[in-house]
Amino acid sequence: MTFKTLAAATAVAAVLASAPAAAFAQAAAAQPAAPQVTHGAALPGVCVISLEGAIATSTVGQYVQTRLQQIAQQVQAELQAEETAIQNDARALEGQRASLDANTFETRGAAIQVRANALNRKAQLREREMGATQQKALGRVGQELDPIIRQVYQQRQCSLLLNRDAVVLANPAMDISQAVVTALNGKITQFNFDRERLDQATTPQQTPATRR
Repeated sequence: MTFKTLAAATAVAAVLASAPAAAFAQAAAAQPAAPQVTHGAALPGVCVISLEGAIATSTVGQYVQTRLQQIAQQVQAELQAEETAIQNDARALEGQRASLDANTFETRGAAIQVRANALNRKAQLREREMGATQQKALGRVGQELDPIIRQVYQQRQCSLLLNRDAVVLANPAMDISQAVVTALNGKITQFNFDRERLDQATTPQQTPATRR
């Protein structure tokens, strides 16, 4: 008797644990060390910023990364505990095969398979929840960041703001990323958030007809 869905659940759990770190690592990797080049004069009114780099290096961005990793570890522990219980029961049933009649063995095996299928669905749900959690948390950081960018933009008398990640090279004097990070660190360093519960969000509300 095999339970293929268990392997899928384990794989999802592993992905959940590494996804937040990978996402922030990718943002950090997008900011390589500046090459030693001689820049021309800074263009008046032209500014550049790395949004991903600003979030990844800010205090609140690093907090979000750490918190997402904590939540992912909780999810992984939850799924692993259920997977272990199912595997233990499957092995125990296999050990009883010789002493059970065929119908009993198949009935108990089917019940274990139902649990394995449910675990696989839960793993997929947790994966979606983690994605929603990360999106919501980064959205909150973006809300805090937007007015700061506008403020620094005006302070530096910018007329044009470019995404530094889309620019090959630019004079560092035109880069407002660090000024934005400093202001963001002074505004917010952390905020409370937990895993989004998509199963609760999709639970149908009772109507008067269903309550009768």
